[in-house]
Amino acid sequence: MARIDSFLKLGLAQGCSDLHLAVGVPPMLRMHGDLMPIKFRNLGEGELEGYITEVLTPTQLAQLQGGNDLDFSYVSSDGGRFRVNVFRKETGIGAAFRSIPVRMPSIDQLGLPPIVRKLCDYHQGMILVTGSTGTGKTTTLAAMIDHLNTTRALNIISLEDPIEFVHRSKASQVIQRELGTHLPSFAEGVRAAMREDPDVILVGELRDAETISMAMTAAETGHLVLGTLHTTSATKTIDRVIDALPTEEREQTKSFLSQSLLAVITQVLVKSPDQRARRAVCEVMVVTKAIAKLIMTDQSHQIPSQLQMGKEYGMQLMDQALMAAINAKEVDPDDAYAYALDKRQFQRFTSDMAGVPKSETAAGG
Repeated sequence: MARIDSFLKLGLAQGCSDLHLAVGVPPMLRMHGDLMPIKFRNLGEGELEGYITEVLTPTQLAQLQGGNDLDFSYVSSDGGRFRVNVFRKETGIGAAFRSIPVRMPSIDQLGLPPIVRKLCDYHQGMILVTGSTGTGKTTTLAAMIDHLNTTRALNIISLEDPIEFVHRSKASQVIQRELGTHLPSFAEGVRAAMREDPDVILVGELRDAETISMAMTAAETGHLVLGTLHTTSATKTIDRVIDALPTEEREQTKSFLSQSLLAVITQVLVKSPDQRARRAVCEVMVVTKAIAKLIMTDQSHQIPSQLQMGKEYGMQLMDQALMAAINAKEVDPDDAYAYALDKRQFQRFTSDMAGVPKSETAAGG
C-alpha cells in the first residue's frame, strides 16, 4: 500500500472532498469548503516527494522531473478514486487529491433544476456548464451523461483531463478518452470524435480558441456537445466565447451562439444549514429568441433581465436560485450571502451582520 493512501483513507472516512500536500505544513483536508490540517508533522521536501513518486508511473515521473505539472486519476488500495494534480513551487513539490464519489450521482440527487433533464433530450447544439474551479461542474456533467446513458441509445464520446467518473455503458455506448493518455489535446480529441459516428461529445474544458472552434463545429453539424468554462455567469460566458476567437470570426461566433447554443448552467457550491454538506445552486440561461437577438446585437449586458423574467423557460438568476434555496432551508444563509450579487435582499437572512461591510449595510450593497 502506498503511504499516501493512509491520508486518503482518513479524508474519505471524514467525508472530505480534497487532500492538499505541500512542503512545510501538515497535510490539509477540505471539509465542506474549509481547509483543516491533519494532526501530523510538517512535511519535508524529501518525505513528500517520496509519497508522490510512489504512485507515479515511469512516464509520469519523467514528465514531473522534466518540469511539467501532472493531471491524472488515481485509485487507492481500498478502491477510492481521486483526481490528482502534482506541481512544483518555490518550496518544492505539491499535490492536490480530489475525491471522486464511487456511486454515479443522479440529476435528482444533486438537486439540479428540472430544466437540466429537459436539455438532455436535445439531439444537437451546445450546453455549457460553468463556474469557478471546484464548483462541481464535472459532477453535474457526469450526472447528465449518466441520464443520457440510461435513457437513450447513443454513442457518447467523453474527452476528459483526467477521467474521473467511470461510466459503464447502459442503453448507450460510452467511450471515455483521457488527455495525455489517449489524445494530445481537446481540439484533436473533438476532431477525432467527429469521425467516430458520435451522437454526444463531452469536452472536459473549452480552454483555448481551437477547442472552442472545434466544439462549435461539432454542435453545428448535428451533435449534442457538452462542455465547461471557468466563467461565473451566463453573460460572462457569452463574452468569453466571443472574445476567445479571432476578431474576424466575431460575427460568425455570435451567429453560432444565437443559433446553436442551447443553455448555460452556472453553478456554485453552498453549504447546507448544518454545515455538513454542500449543494449546487445554479443560474440557468436558456437561449430563447429574445436572448439570441441580444447576442447578435452585442447587448449581452441585458441578458440578466431575461433570466429574471424567464421562469417559464426554466431560467433563473443566481440570486433567485440562492433565495429559493434559502427559503427551502437547503443552504446556509450566511454562505449564500457570500455568493449573492445583489446582497441587499439577503441581509435580513444573515446571522453575522458584523461580517457585512459597512458600505453594504449603509448603502444597501
